[in-house]
Amino acid sequence: MMTRALSLLAVLFLAACSGATLPIISDGTPPPIDASQVADAIPRPDPILAQGNKSPYSVNGVTYRVLDAAAGYREEGLASWYGTKFDGRQTSNGEIFDVYAATAAHKTLPLPSYVRVTHLDNGRSMIVRVNDRGPFHSGRIIDLSYGAAVKLGYADQGTARVRVEVIELAGVDDRRNSDGSSYRNLQLGAFSDAEAAQRLAAKVSPIVAAAVYVSPVDTPSGRMYRLRAGPFNSEQQLRQTQITLQSAGFSAGQPLP
Repeated sequence: MMTRALSLLAVLFLAACSGATLPIISDGTPPPIDASQVADAIPRPDPILAQGNKSPYSVNGVTYRVLDAAAGYREEGLASWYGTKFDGRQTSNGEIFDVYAATAAHKTLPLPSYVRVTHLDNGRSMIVRVNDRGPFHSGRIIDLSYGAAVKLGYADQGTARVRVEVIELAGVDDRRNSDGSSYRNLQLGAFSDAEAAQRLAAKVSPIVAAAVYVSPVDTPSGRMYRLRAGPFNSEQQLRQTQITLQSAGFSAGQPLP
């Protein structure tokens, strides 16, 4: 049995009481799963909403401030994992915790964020979606789901030395193979003017079923703003979106990369 982090839902309730502290919660190990059954999280342009991103917030007398942006975050330290105690419960941003999914809890990253976690002792690496708060335990920098801990090879030990690096969507490969699936984004344009990119995004969004978003990218000639739609889980979806754009009088765009 291990001590794990509480979700922010409980944290905020307790923190509202003067001098409140978190109780010790015993967690359990779910039925075993093979590492090959745990798929990496697929990064996508999720909005950063208010839920789960209250800042500052306090737990056990310690105040934490959520980072304004995840870009550039990189840290090494101890990772732990959490399991059956929280399986099926809401995470800090309102999602349902799945003990086998590639998710994680972090004290200060905006929710949701995507990070690559590398086990420094065995070299195993995977991408997880950060959708919860924690671990509120001295010396630990991230709390992974049991499934993610299995894939990284430390579920039996409880903790591991890891490197955590934020995945910046503007720099992520637009095609990724993890569990045998793939995704692609469609680039609709690249602009030196952010407002121009946003104006076109506003026009395209109502006619495209996928998310339409603007990503800043630093290039040798200066900062550019890429307008993209996606991700698409199949080539058919991507091609149909191109046809829809053409029919509406917009450039069809180019698949990336």
